[in-house]
Amino acid sequence: MSASDQQSAGSAKPGAARKLPRRGLLFGGAVAGLGALAAAGAQLTGTDGQQPGSPAGAQPAESVHGGGVVPFPGDRQAGITTAAQAHGVFVALDLRPGTTRARAKALLRLLSDDAANLCAGHAALADTEGELARVPARLTVTLGFGPGLFAAVDPARAPGWLKPLPAFSIDRLQAGFSNGDLLLQICADDPLTVAHAQRVLLKDSRSFATVRWVQTGFRRSYGSEKSGTTMRNLFGQVDGTSNPAPDSTDYERVVWGSGEIPAWMDDGTSVVIRRIAMNMDKWDEVDRVGREESVGRRQSTGAPLTGTNEHDEPDFAAVSKLGFPVISDVSHLRRARPEDSSQRIFRRAYNYDAAPGAGEVSHSGLIFVSYQADVDKQFTPIQRRLDELDMLNQWTTPIGSAVFAIPPGCSEGGFVGEELFG
Repeated sequence: MSASDQQSAGSAKPGAARKLPRRGLLFGGAVAGLGALAAAGAQLTGTDGQQPGSPAGAQPAESVHGGGVVPFPGDRQAGITTAAQAHGVFVALDLRPGTTRARAKALLRLLSDDAANLCAGHAALADTEGELARVPARLTVTLGFGPGLFAAVDPARAPGWLKPLPAFSIDRLQAGFSNGDLLLQICADDPLTVAHAQRVLLKDSRSFATVRWVQTGFRRSYGSEKSGTTMRNLFGQVDGTSNPAPDSTDYERVVWGSGEIPAWMDDGTSVVIRRIAMNMDKWDEVDRVGREESVGRRQSTGAPLTGTNEHDEPDFAAVSKLGFPVISDVSHLRRARPEDSSQRIFRRAYNYDAAPGAGEVSHSGLIFVSYQADVDKQFTPIQRRLDELDMLNQWTTPIGSAVFAIPPGCSEGGFVGEELFG
């Protein structure tokens, strides 16, 4: 204690509060902090400062979701009908030049074996971080085949729609997000699980193929909302309200094909992946009324402007007091809704949020993922209408596009794509 401190302490009147030096305050704060930590520790361990033998208060059971398993084997590949997980990564690979039919078969067998283990919560063969596989968190791995894979295996088996989409006026496509020979769609409710699965699958495929592009996306965290809640994109709008229910007849027809639009292979389907940049900074300048009129739905509930609830059927014939359509003919809802009931798709999209560029607040968008039995008959007509006239085109720009055939699933011990080698 300094001389001035001693003088102050010696001259203090009885009963008066003693002034602590700064060093004492800091030390006292540290002690108080340690005391708070000790109390918190006691609370976490259930002792809560009680005397030995005193009854502890009941603690709620902790809920852990990482053990959820979606089997990889099955008649159809998982990751389509599966309720969308919180995190997803989409990886396109290009086969190395000169890849033979035998090499392609070896690659598909290896990837299927790895995926089967990882989805079951087991380490893959030669997995150097096998502990990370113990939390599958509803992991699914879905394989898609591009034109290059069919060229190496069996060109005659490629479906007619397996080609780049037609050129659209709104597109500003980048090679770094387009096309590819083989797709890996990896989804789970835990981002560490997704990252580990991605690394394992890419390590084991590197002698067969090179990475063409990677797109990482997200939805709400698992448990944040009730199961079945329609996702929202980063514009704040619901995204996928018109999807057919996975257990419905419509879903079977739209995704897996029946009647006039059969799938290219039993239990097979197709996927279109479009990377859509969303100009968030420009969208911020639009008021709530303008946003809702451009989409055709209320932002708060997702209901059509002619309804009350999200799943109310829109009334495109309804007009305002001034005689104008309540849902504009150029709104996204109207342009995306086909008159032909066969032109339907199943959306399973993810948001992305990349590092902003100079002068930007955000660099965000949507990884638009669309499943349908036939791209030409279902997806392309819808996209043509959106290209011709859609108010949302003012704030959205497609910068990536890829089409893949999704083969059936596989049996236990089999591999995806086995039908092409039979």
